Amino acid sequence: MDIAERYRELLDQLREHNHRYHVLDAPIIDDNTYDLLYRELVELEDAHPELVANVSPTQRVGGPVAEAFSPVTHRQRMFSLDNAMDLDDLAKWNERLIGSLGHQPSAYSCELKIDGLAVSLTYESGFLTRAATRGDGVVGEDVTANVRTIRSVPLELRGDAPPVMEVRGEIYLPVSEFDALNERQAEAGLQPYINPRNTAAGSVRQKDPSTTASRNLAVWIYQLGHIEGGPDLDTHTSQMQWIADLGLRVNPANATVSDFDEVVAYIADATEHRHDRDYETDGIVVKLDSLRDQQEAGFTARSPKWAIAFKLPPEEKTTRLDEIRINVGRTGAVTPYAVMEPVFVGGVTVTNATLHNEGEIHRKDVRPGDTVIVRRAGDVIPEVVGPVLELRPPGTEVWRMPTVCPYCGNPIVLPDGQAKAKCTGGFECPSRLREYLSHFVSRGAMDIDGMGYRTIDTLLELGLISDPADIYGLAVDDLLPLDGWKETSATNLIAAIDASRMRSLSKLVFALGIDHVGGTVAGLLASEFGSIDALASANADDIEQIDGIGPEIARSVEEWFADPGNNDMVGRLGRAGVSLEDDVVESSLAQNLVGTTVVITGAIEGFTRDSAREAVEQRGGKVTSSVSSRTSALIAGERAGSKLAKAESLGIPVLDGEEFVALLDGGAGMLDG
Repeated sequence: MDIAERYRELLDQLREHNHRYHVLDAPIIDDNTYDLLYRELVELEDAHPELVANVSPTQRVGGPVAEAFSPVTHRQRMFSLDNAMDLDDLAKWNERLIGSLGHQPSAYSCELKIDGLAVSLTYESGFLTRAATRGDGVVGEDVTANVRTIRSVPLELRGDAPPVMEVRGEIYLPVSEFDALNERQAEAGLQPYINPRNTAAGSVRQKDPSTTASRNLAVWIYQLGHIEGGPDLDTHTSQMQWIADLGLRVNPANATVSDFDEVVAYIADATEHRHDRDYETDGIVVKLDSLRDQQEAGFTARSPKWAIAFKLPPEEKTTRLDEIRINVGRTGAVTPYAVMEPVFVGGVTVTNATLHNEGEIHRKDVRPGDTVIVRRAGDVIPEVVGPVLELRPPGTEVWRMPTVCPYCGNPIVLPDGQAKAKCTGGFECPSRLREYLSHFVSRGAMDIDGMGYRTIDTLLELGLISDPADIYGLAVDDLLPLDGWKETSATNLIAAIDASRMRSLSKLVFALGIDHVGGTVAGLLASEFGSIDALASANADDIEQIDGIGPEIARSVEEWFADPGNNDMVGRLGRAGVSLEDDVVESSLAQNLVGTTVVITGAIEGFTRDSAREAVEQRGGKVTSSVSSRTSALIAGERAGSKLAKAESLGIPVLDGEEFVALLDGGAGMLDG
């Protein structure tokens, strides 16, 4: 056997053993035997680099560190799913389907909904050519280099693969790997990761593929998307079996059932055993199994009618509340939080939970020493529901807000008409300064990658920074003497700081941390004034003329810029090269919403709040935060609140998510009359 033949034989053997180990979980050789085969492959490649194949297991980690993730337009849209919050919702969905189809479905596919990151994988002639995140369903991010490092994602399919095939899956971090990762974080003195889902998503978006590889991610494939060629199959189940035969990883916990009662039984079993597996689930996806029935049922603008996600209910556990502490945030607001005996709830170990404000603590009558009920669902911040009064020990005392800040020694006051207490120490308060700097560099603001709490704490402790403007005076030489910093990490952070100098005006306004100015209001201010100088010169009356901005926000903005210290800091930002005005960028989209003002409330399927606002603004429309007689339409998603009632009382058109998509596509004419 010549060298090339032996090389191909080794590739085939290693591919088979990888498939058995990472996909089937049924290895037939021990680790030592695998290592010997792998070592022989490496030696052959070292001696004959011309043989190295793109699908070699040695090529899973490699390539340059990515500077950015390029946009990818999906061959076929990745839809979101409508949710069923309980069995009654699920039964209504089933009844609608029966009415639409005119007959009982022949079968249903039931699948565990993995709490991870949705991806699209494209194979051409059997080889992985692209991996992309879901993004907004139409355009995602190219993460091919990172996904190639995931061993349960085959680089080459088995058997007779079609010319082009795109599948959808969920990348996740196994619970055991998450626990091991946090153990390594603790040993290194670093902050633990919050939950497996967020850690998995962050791992896929690492700039260095070797970091992704170190996280030991995995994937489950749940859907066939675009295909050119391939067999003529008539059910989702047969498609998934074919996909599995090609070497893709399909969850064996999925099941095909014949009637709705069996769907309910599957949900009951999945709920009971939701934490028995080495991955987190946040629901059950129910689909029509017949592809003909799927086609007949069709789609809405945002989701397939033939599938629905049954959301698992939030979990509640009891634990002991040891202590109530306070945190001073970026605006000086004082927030109490519970320090509890660790409890595993909703898939993670919880030790802290927000208590919002003193009034909320008294309303719930929560006291240190109580046994309390803790609730968590999905990625929602843990909540203390209330005390178990019959277990309350004698001698517990009602908690009171401290009158003096424990961080800076200045008075804590409760401003008239407000629920939140405030520290009066300004940025003399180290807690407030730390939170303010963290807000300034966060993703929604100046987005300085690599400047987390640990870095901020170090820079503050050494006196290298005292406000946001100081960040732009840092140099690589300032960082190299610091513990744990190397040339690469220091250079990367300075590069991220440099890149942030040209952030949009709306991001800068948000980053400044003005009280009551969130991302939406920052966008309105940036759009109206166009520069920091113009905004700083405006008085409250000028600002209040903007639709969606009331007197409290207007007064807060005016007061912020009237502070000499704030003005000095903004001036130093400008002198450091931070852009203080917006360049006008013409939108390539039709300006069919000029003169239209909308308010967005609730969760809109297929959109984040930011992407929905941007979609309107890119078409010439305006998004405000409050409903008034000047509002053209209210876009109301799931869990729409008081804004919906106000819009209805004023006779303002109310559009759901599907109608919102039509508004974006068809212009404002649909609002006439």
